[in-house]
Amino acid sequence: MQALLTAHPLFVAPFLLLLDLLLWRLLDAQRPWWRVALRLGFFLLYSLLLFNAGISPLQQAPWPEDLPSHLVATFLQIMWWLFGARCLTVLIGAFLLQRVGHAGRLLQEVIGALIFLVAVIAAAGYVLDLPVKGLLATSGVVAIVLGLALQSTLSDVFSGIILNTTKPYQLDDWISIDGTEGKVVEIDWRSTYLQTAQGSLAVIPNSLAGKAKLLNLSRPANLYGVSVTVEISPLVRPRTVLDALQRALGGCRALLPEPAPSVGIRKSTGSGVEYEMSGYVASMGEKREVRNQLYDLAFRHLQAAGIVLLSNAEALATRTELPRARSLLGESPLFAALTDEEKDVLSSHMHAQPFKAGQVLLEIGEVSEDLLIIESGVVSVTLPRSDGSIEAGRMGPGEIIGEAGVLSRSGWQARFSALSDGRLYRIPGDALQPCLEARQEIAEAMARLLDYRQQATAALLVEAPVRPRRRGLLQWLSGLRHHA
Repeated sequence: MQALLTAHPLFVAPFLLLLDLLLWRLLDAQRPWWRVALRLGFFLLYSLLLFNAGISPLQQAPWPEDLPSHLVATFLQIMWWLFGARCLTVLIGAFLLQRVGHAGRLLQEVIGALIFLVAVIAAAGYVLDLPVKGLLATSGVVAIVLGLALQSTLSDVFSGIILNTTKPYQLDDWISIDGTEGKVVEIDWRSTYLQTAQGSLAVIPNSLAGKAKLLNLSRPANLYGVSVTVEISPLVRPRTVLDALQRALGGCRALLPEPAPSVGIRKSTGSGVEYEMSGYVASMGEKREVRNQLYDLAFRHLQAAGIVLLSNAEALATRTELPRARSLLGESPLFAALTDEEKDVLSSHMHAQPFKAGQVLLEIGEVSEDLLIIESGVVSVTLPRSDGSIEAGRMGPGEIIGEAGVLSRSGWQARFSALSDGRLYRIPGDALQPCLEARQEIAEAMARLLDYRQQATAALLVEAPVRPRRRGLLQWLSGLRHHA
């Protein structure tokens, strides 16, 4: 075999190049270090073959009198430089892949291009004996001209290299660049592509992404901020507003407990005070729904506290002085079928009941003879399960409790407990019964609400099947020994 290699180097060397390409294609790409070792081995074997035959890549090809051999040797020398450049780029790429992952592919391609450029210049100088100094001087002038002409593009390319190396964001991250928010779907040499919440595609040049204010909404993972701003009249005491908005935050079960949601004053002017509610959710898809829910909760809890989202003059012009019990009936869609006179009569039977945080308003299975309407505060609904209780939901101002006892004289398999201080109104069952008989729409609405809650409860109480724990060999042998 050695005699064959040394006797026919001009024929064996091209064969080694073809064999290297073939094995590189056939070898599994999931084993990059095996492919790198194979390529380095073929390069060393190729180098030994050339040097043993007296063919040096640092000199012109021998045998000038034998033109075919001279041309083949020149080709092999040029391929030695290109083969070496390829081995070096593969080795650097393997190290970059291990350290920075696929995000460093852009940097790898740029480094590879520079290595091949150096290899081509070296081959032209050593093998072809071309005037490299003049070529470099000419190429330097051309590079300056091209650099000035492609200044913007080069800025995007180098900014892309920095972004891929430092990785302030990755694919599938939700980011905001200079006010444009979206999901990263692609990062190439020149631009970053964002899919916005409206379904459109925003193309951000990498140079702009490198210089602009950038917010990565996906880091830390599973933590996405949500904020809602409301404007209140400056004549309303801030402590009253802050307490109402804090109860509104407590009524949103989708907000993560850590970091804890908060409310604060954003800014104050002569025309109004801006209050901001902020918290965090576990997924980006929940942000819009939770933001809408927070607006609704803020409106209800502010209304329960006697605060409106209008200026003071507009509030005085549109506000009617009604007792709170009467206002609750007017605001509830359940009693929309009643006339004003019927609401006045029914409200005269209602009486208020304050409650404290932690107080149980209705125990599991307890039959309530009264219909309860929450005026203020947050009430948690928990269901018992074999693996412990589960929170089914949270209730706030305007929602009712006890419809099961009024309609069917039955108890509800849930516990209603207060999460904050608040107040509710009780409507006695004997006072409500004439309304149910006279207005069938109220009874039907309560029946639909009861049916909805029963279905939701049944869905929550369905327990997921327990997966059998996988046992290893040692646990299996131990079980056999125990049974024996």
